[in-house]
Amino acid sequence: MNKPQRVTLTYRVPYADTDQMQVVYYANYLTFFERARNELMRACGFTYRELEAGGFALPVLEAHVQYHAPATYDDLLEITAWCSEFKGVRLKICCEVRRDGKLLAEGFTVHAHVNIGTLRPSRPAPAFLQALGLVTPPSP
Repeated sequence: MNKPQRVTLTYRVPYADTDQMQVVYYANYLTFFERARNELMRACGFTYRELEAGGFALPVLEAHVQYHAPATYDDLLEITAWCSEFKGVRLKICCEVRRDGKLLAEGFTVHAHVNIGTLRPSRPAPAFLQALGLVTPPSP
């Protein structure tokens, strides 16, 4: 198996992401995870747009966030995502949110690879799994 692809993006927290105490609203971490997941897909050469144009989607089946410390207005965050697991048609995307290296939150989302037309599970193409670093490319 290849080493899983990892992507880190930076994001400055605007007022819109905070509550009255200027702390990032808890549900916004899932939006941060989605931003990182989109960039992970792009870095792997499979944007969501292209995946959907090919007739597939990755709906979320499960989401989990563990909070360690708050992010606040104007913090510059580093959001890292990687695909940690693949079983059948399910992909587990892990994420970490840090500020100056300090872990603020971590978690994951679990996705099913489905056919858009039928919404039935569909096994991902080997090239997609290889790009994520989840399987080793075949030998020539």
